[in-house]
Amino acid sequence: MSSSDDPFLQAARPVKRPVMPAFSAYQDESNLGFLMKQVYTSLNRMLDTQMAPLGLTAMQWRPIACLANKRADTAVGLARILDVDTGAMTRTLDRLEAKGLVARSRSQEDRRVIRIELTEDGQATARGIPERISRSIHHHLRGFDDQETRLLTHFMQRMLANGSAPPSGDPGGG
Repeated sequence: MSSSDDPFLQAARPVKRPVMPAFSAYQDESNLGFLMKQVYTSLNRMLDTQMAPLGLTAMQWRPIACLANKRADTAVGLARILDVDTGAMTRTLDRLEAKGLVARSRSQEDRRVIRIELTEDGQATARGIPERISRSIHHHLRGFDDQETRLLTHFMQRMLANGSAPPSGDPGGG
């Protein structure tokens, strides 16, 4: 078998990737980064409107959802997941505690750690969050068929995977 027939050697060869177009001015409607930011902003605006009947702000419903899904149980863990500083998270948790939605307790294993948990009212509030998220996302995906939705999801997952890899230094992606 020649080296040109060997699939492993073929896979190891550098692939010529298409050159990415230079991104134009930040507010150009074809700028992918700008479009992603606009979609994120639009979705967040709608989510804020959807969460208002629950008495929650944007900063408040997210930690409740994370607590309900057992993604974190400390202020530091919530801050890390939600990409906010710990001071802002502490202030948010103070507000949620004042509303009777969360309770804090010192960890039995490590007295330095303060655990956060949903109260019964917090659990009831959390049950109303997924439907509102779903409604907002479905609104933004109006007119998309199942294949387009799966493709968009796939592309976004690929972008996240690409973003977690170290940059190559090649603006063309290779």
